[in-house]
Amino acid sequence: MCGIIGIVGTTEVASALYDGLTVLQHRGQDAAGIATVEGARLRLHKGNGLVRDVFNQTAMNGLRGRIGLGHCRYPTAGSEGSSEAQPFYVNSPYGIAFAHNGNLVNTETLRREMFEDDRRHINTDSDSEVLLNVLAHELQIQDRMALTPDHIFKAVAGVHARARGGYACLALILGYGLLAFRDPNGIRPLVLGERVTAEGREYAVASESVALDILGFKRLRDLAPGEAVFISVDGQLFSRMCAEGATHAPCIFEYVYLARPDSMIENVSVYKARLRMGQKLAEKILRERPDHGIEAVIPIPDTARTAASALAEALGVPFREGFVKNRYIGRTFIMPGQGERVKSVRRKLNPVELEFRKKNVLLVDDSIVRGTTSRQIIQMARDAGARNVFFASAAPPVRYPNVYGIDMPAASELVAAGHTEKEVEQMLGADWLIYQDLKDLFWAVQDGNESLTQFDASCFNGEYVTGLDKQYLEQIEMLRSDDAKAARRSA
Repeated sequence: MCGIIGIVGTTEVASALYDGLTVLQHRGQDAAGIATVEGARLRLHKGNGLVRDVFNQTAMNGLRGRIGLGHCRYPTAGSEGSSEAQPFYVNSPYGIAFAHNGNLVNTETLRREMFEDDRRHINTDSDSEVLLNVLAHELQIQDRMALTPDHIFKAVAGVHARARGGYACLALILGYGLLAFRDPNGIRPLVLGERVTAEGREYAVASESVALDILGFKRLRDLAPGEAVFISVDGQLFSRMCAEGATHAPCIFEYVYLARPDSMIENVSVYKARLRMGQKLAEKILRERPDHGIEAVIPIPDTARTAASALAEALGVPFREGFVKNRYIGRTFIMPGQGERVKSVRRKLNPVELEFRKKNVLLVDDSIVRGTTSRQIIQMARDAGARNVFFASAAPPVRYPNVYGIDMPAASELVAAGHTEKEVEQMLGADWLIYQDLKDLFWAVQDGNESLTQFDASCFNGEYVTGLDKQYLEQIEMLRSDDAKAARRSA
């Protein structure tokens, strides 16, 4: 999960890219970067940290140009050092700056092909650099003297033929323009917008529509699965389907947790989808425990607030804010290691004791992944005086690794993997635990766009739409578990 944004403007774009990245910050807190093009010169600045920390006035002054792209990183593959901050750059052919959201599932095969067949060197452990070099090679074998949109789209088709996984990509091709493309299954989101100014028409492409909203761009549409859009330096827009026939399966976890509620993804309001998740969860509670005895519904800030409000309304139970959030602590789910997540929970949340004292409370979270945060929050509610602590998840049990760009790599780290819901209830210390049913989660999103018939819900059902190489899950557990990441940090 990363945030990407690209703009082809009529005036300087660096400040707009910066503003866009700030509202995509929830998608990645590890590193940030911006690349712009001024004439024949690429301007690039990136580093570890939040957007506001990476860019000072001096850095922004150096990012000249009316075409550019930006990236905020959340590490799922590779290491956590500044060498893997994006955008990446290769000087051949033409000069390409590249930003990527997602994860490939055949990285090692491609890495080997890059070295043995394409004679390209990969300098980091990042699959994004691999993907950039695949694109560079596919462009290299086109007509170098007269690169046209047709050549560019043929290169993207070549990328789709070789790469497997979830990916939404932006590429600045120096002297030509901005390229955007999305994986054939449409797993990771990418949306196109336009803005008409006194100087002319401008285009932007971003991970979420909220980045377009704050910049005054009108949302045109989501890029279709397998589609590529190319915007030339003179502002002409070209598009083409570069891969067809694959199952359209957008990531349903975007609606559960990743995306901002004010975003539109696949013509579905994330906010409305979360309201429907709460409604369906309330219906399940009334079926399974009509005499539930719940006296207050309390959300775990912030993502669960929308679902919790709809749940409380459907149950006819008061909705209460029982936890105050420290706004200066990042999202614990995307902290780099388990130790950091554990320490962050109590720094992040503080209970309002009056909302818990001698009450039967239902805590509502968007999902339960590792369970560490949930366990601590349940204990905090007990310490604040709750009589009974019930816990509801707006998503089904997370039992399988996510391999398409979300940091759920190791089944051994998922609290629900290999356990019944009753066992998870006991492990978390809840008096009662209730999960959303997968069919109800599907309905909550599909009700906003009936043309969506399938989703990537692999972390819930173990069904991987791209297929996986043999032993892939074992490999990524060895490489990307918290223990593996801690070992790399200490090396």
